[in-house]
Amino acid sequence: MKKIEHIGIAVNDLEEANKIYAAVMGKPHYKKEAVVSEGVNTSFFEIGESKIELLAATSEDSAIAKSILKRGEGMHHIAFAVDDIEAEIKRLKNEGFQLLNEQPKTGADNKLVVFMHPKEANGVLIELCQEIR
Repeated sequence: MKKIEHIGIAVNDLEEANKIYAAVMGKPHYKKEAVVSEGVNTSFFEIGESKIELLAATSEDSAIAKSILKRGEGMHHIAFAVDDIEAEIKRLKNEGFQLLNEQPKTGADNKLVVFMHPKEANGVLIELCQEIR
């Protein structure tokens, strides 16, 4: 694991959240992106070498919609950048961790992603992400 790549925050209203975070951070988001396969719209703010990712559901059955329904808006996940996502998947499985997806899938911001079950990390959803080459 190289660094904290981003912190994901689940929101009900992406445009309203963009205004709030732009005011907090003193600059606007640099990117918006739809991830159709996950049923979310995202926006990204840079902060140092890391990012804040805002996630808003586009369908009621998406993971973000379910998360907000269960826990409300707020922190959804912490993402760690990795060089070799396949090697990290193997390492984590060998350590006995349960992954939510065994194969990397395409996520936002040109990344391959895999998620570790929150029960494995004290209730925190962990995302591993690798730049798509």
